[in-house]
Amino acid sequence: MIDKSSKILQYCLYALLGVSALFGILFYTNVVSDDLILYWGYILVIFTAIITIVAPIVYIIFNLKSAVKFIITLGAILVLIVISYALAGNEFSPFQLEKMKATAETSRMVGAGLILTYILGALTVLSIIYASISRIFK
Repeated sequence: MIDKSSKILQYCLYALLGVSALFGILFYTNVVSDDLILYWGYILVIFTAIITIVAPIVYIIFNLKSAVKFIITLGAILVLIVISYALAGNEFSPFQLEKMKATAETSRMVGAGLILTYILGALTVLSIIYASISRIFK
């Protein structure tokens, strides 16, 4: 099933590539307008978004064993997001927030994003150190 659907997707991508090349040639020879190229770009973005969302879902459905790992990873990420949001706070006065044209919630969300970035960066460095040390003992 997956092989057949990947072949179909591959042929669809070749068709989209061919149509895009044709539109490009026709555009530079002034046969088609700018609007058509823009609408074609919108269609390609929508198609890409649909494939980006649907493909992992189909993969998870056909590979339930890897779905458990994915759900655990997604849960861990959600826990890190909740922790970073809980640690974040608004450090600005109402006057400063008004001057920046921001709200207290916006300030807290930015702080949570920064804290999450710090946590993920630290986890990355720790995983690199762990990989290096474990390679020495093998």
